[in-house]
Amino acid sequence: MMSAVDYAIEDGGAVAGDDEIFVAVGKSVGGATSVLQWTLRRFPGKKVRLLHVHHPSLRIPTLFGKLAANQVNAHMVAAYRKKEWAKTIKILSTYLSICSDAKVRVSFAAMEADHVGKGIVDLVDKLGIKRLVMGTEVSVQDNFMKINRRMSKTADYTAKNASSLCEIWFINKGKLVSTRQAAKCPSFLMSQRQHSMQNAEKLSSSSFQYSDSENKSFSLDFIQSCSTSISMNVKNGEWIEGELAPLKQEMGSSSEEANEDELKTKRLELLAVEAMNKDKVIESTCSCECKLRQEAEFSLRTTIQEKEKLISEREQLQLELWRTLKNIALLDCQTQRVKLRQDEAAKELELIQVSVSILWQEKQKFKQQKAKALHWLERWKSGQAQSANCRSLIGFVEELPQLDEFALSEIQTATCNFSESFRIGQAGYECMYKGEMMGRTVAISKLHPHSMLQPSEFQQEAYVLGELRHPHMVTLLGVCTEAWSLIYEYLPNGSLQNHLFSKGKTPLTWRIRAGIVAEISSALCFLHSSKPENLVHGDLKPENILLDSQLSCKIGHFGIRRLVSEEFRYFQSLPMSTVPKGAFSYTDPEFQRTKVLTPLSDVYSFGLIILQLLTGKPAVGLASEVRNALSSGQLELVLDSSAGEWPETVATRLVDFALQCCELKSRDRPKITPVIVRELEQLYVSEERPVPPYFLCPILQEIMQDPHVAADGFTYEGEAIHSWLKNGRETSPMTNLRLNHLQVTPNHTLRLAIHNWLCKS
Repeated sequence: MMSAVDYAIEDGGAVAGDDEIFVAVGKSVGGATSVLQWTLRRFPGKKVRLLHVHHPSLRIPTLFGKLAANQVNAHMVAAYRKKEWAKTIKILSTYLSICSDAKVRVSFAAMEADHVGKGIVDLVDKLGIKRLVMGTEVSVQDNFMKINRRMSKTADYTAKNASSLCEIWFINKGKLVSTRQAAKCPSFLMSQRQHSMQNAEKLSSSSFQYSDSENKSFSLDFIQSCSTSISMNVKNGEWIEGELAPLKQEMGSSSEEANEDELKTKRLELLAVEAMNKDKVIESTCSCECKLRQEAEFSLRTTIQEKEKLISEREQLQLELWRTLKNIALLDCQTQRVKLRQDEAAKELELIQVSVSILWQEKQKFKQQKAKALHWLERWKSGQAQSANCRSLIGFVEELPQLDEFALSEIQTATCNFSESFRIGQAGYECMYKGEMMGRTVAISKLHPHSMLQPSEFQQEAYVLGELRHPHMVTLLGVCTEAWSLIYEYLPNGSLQNHLFSKGKTPLTWRIRAGIVAEISSALCFLHSSKPENLVHGDLKPENILLDSQLSCKIGHFGIRRLVSEEFRYFQSLPMSTVPKGAFSYTDPEFQRTKVLTPLSDVYSFGLIILQLLTGKPAVGLASEVRNALSSGQLELVLDSSAGEWPETVATRLVDFALQCCELKSRDRPKITPVIVRELEQLYVSEERPVPPYFLCPILQEIMQDPHVAADGFTYEGEAIHSWLKNGRETSPMTNLRLNHLQVTPNHTLRLAIHNWLCKS
C-alpha cells in the first residue's frame, strides 16, 4: 500500500522548473542540515524545494508491547499515525527555519511510502525533477587489496531507478561524494513530458501555507489523512508508446513506411540518449575507480611500509630475545658455580666447626697438662718425690698410669714355671714367653741374671719403658723385679722378620709395607724428639718390629741408651752401656768407630728395614745392590713381586729415602721429623683413599702445607699464590675475575684439618 500527501507553497505545487533545486531531507536533522547547507552554498539564488518521504512504522506500541499494525484496531493505528506525522512536521519545521535564517524562499513536498527510495523515485517522476541533492552514507570494503566504496541502500536505489533526465548530487558530511549526470532528451519529448507532469500534478490532494513573517506561522490543513497514491511504475517501453500515439495521428497522411521509419528513428534517438547516459555513467565510474585505485595504491604503499617497519621491529626483538637467552644461559652457569662454591663453603664450614671443636678439646687438654706440669714442678722444687726427678729427665708432663708389680709366683704360674712350651723367642740376653695374666694374653721378657744390666739399670729401664706411650710402640704392662722380667702386651702376628723371610706366611702387600714404613717413622720421631734428652732405640731390626691383628706394627725390645744432663749428677753413678744389641748388619758403621749411639744410628737401621720391605732380601750388601739397580734404571727387577705391583712414585720415593738413611756418614742422613713422617704417610694414604678436593691447591693440585685465603674466597698454597701475584697477575686463578685486593690471609683452620686428616690416615 502506498499513499501520498503533497504540500505546495503559494504557487499551488507547480511542476519543477529548470532552475529549481530539490533537496531530499530525512528524520536525521544533523545529516540533512549538512546537505541543505551544501545546497545553499552550491546554488546561491536558486529556488529550493524540500523533498521528504515519510516511512510509517510497521509496529504499533500497545499495553502488550509492540504489535504489527494489522493486529491493532484502526482507531489506535490512526492515532499513532497522527503522532508520527506530528513528529515529522516538527522535524520539517526545523529545516524550514534553517532556510528562513538563510533568507531563502523554499517550498516543500512530502509523501508517505513503505519504501523511502521508491517514494523519492516516484516524486522525481511525478514532479519532473531535473536536479536533486540528497545525503548518503559511504561504507568502504577491502576485498583482496581492492577498495570498494558503497553508498547507502536508499541512495543506491535512487541512483539506479530515478529518471535518467534527473541530475543527482550525493552528499556525505557536507562533502560531495558522487554525481549522477542527467541525460539529454529531444525537445518534443520534453514538451510531452511536461504536459504529462502537469496533468499528474492536478492529482495533488492536500496543501499547507508557509509565510515568511516575524512569527513564522506554520499551518497544516489535512484534506485527507491518507489518499490514494499515484502509481509511477510505468515501464520505459509503455511510456514511449504513449508518447508516440499523438504523432501517429498527426502523420496519418503519410505513408505507413515513412511512419515506421520515423518511429524507428525516434526509437534509435532514445536508445542513443540512453547509451550516452550509460557512457557518462561509465566515465564517472572510471573516474571514481581511478580515484579509488590511487587511494588503494597509497594504502598499499602505506601497508608495505608498515610491514617493513614491523619486520624490522621483529628482527630487533629477535635480536634482543637472543641476547636475553644468552644472558639467561650465563646466569644459569654462574648460578651453578655459585651453588658449587656454596657447597664447598658448607663443607669447609663443617670442617671448621669440627676443627674448632677439636681445638677446644685440645685447649682443655693443654690446660689439664699445664696444671699437671705445674703440679710436678712444685713437687720437684720441694723435693717431695725422687721419682719426679726421673720424669723431668725424660721430659713427660702427663701423669701416666704406674706399672703393676707382679710377684715371682704369678710369673711362674703364667709361664708354667718358664716352660719351654711357653717360650716364643730368644734374643741376646733375654727370653720371650707367652702367658695369661690379668685376663689377657701377655708377652713376658725374662732377662738373664748375668746380663750387663745391674739392678739399678733394670729398675731405670722398667720405669722409662712404663712412661712411654705411643700407638706404634709395644706397651709395657708390668714388671717383676724378683724374676728380672717385663710384661708386655701380646701381638699375635709375630715379627716382621717372620713375614718377610719365613715360608708359609701370607706375603705383605705393598700398601701394608708402605704403612709399616710410615708407622716406624712415627715411633722414631716420637723417641728422637723427647726432651730434655733424645731417646735412642739402639737395636732396631725386623725381629724387634711386631705386628698386631690388623698388621699394624709396633716397635718392641726397646734398649735404653740415654744421655744424662749435668743437673742430675746423682745419676752419674749409673754405668752407660755402649754396646748395641742385635745383629751386626743393622749396626751404624759410625757407631763401630766412635762407640756413641745417636738418633742417626736408628736412622741407618731404619733405612735397611725399608730396603728389605721393598726387596724382601737380607740386609747384607742390600744398599749397594739397590743403588746399582737404581742407577742402571732396573729398579723394578729388585722389588719384591710378592707385594704386588708397586706404584712407581711410591717405590721411587721410598728407595731414595732409604738410600739417604743408609749413608755411611751420619751427617748425610736425614733426621726423622714430623714433615718426613707426613710425607711417608701420604705415600700410601693417597693411594688408599682420595684426598678431599678442598685440601688440594687449585694451582699446584697438591695437598696444601701452608694454606692461604685470597680475595676471591678460594684457598691456595701460600708459596703458589704469592708467586702468582708477584708475576703481575691481578685476577683470580679460579674465576679469572679481577681481585678486589692483593692481600692473602693464612687459613689456620684448614691447615689444622689437613694435619688431622693426615694423622688419622
